[in-house]
Amino acid sequence: MNSKQLANVLIKILGLSLIAHGIPSLINGILFTSDIRHSSFSAIWMIAILDLIPFAVGIFLIVRSRWITEILFKNEAE
Repeated sequence: MNSKQLANVLIKILGLSLIAHGIPSLINGILFTSDIRHSSFSAIWMIAILDLIPFAVGIFLIVRSRWITEILFKNEAE
């Protein structure tokens, strides 16, 4: 396994880790926003967006891991 393949795998693992760490945050956000009755609509949306950020970053890392690896290793010869 060369360094590009290893970096690709590690970036995907990082994405999976972000998704796994975002699950408690998302559950907490859902429970918190369901308890808020008197808050403004924009505050509820802001909480929901902030809870979805780890998922979005994790999915981006998994899907675009080869692209990120190419950027990181663009000057390195095979």
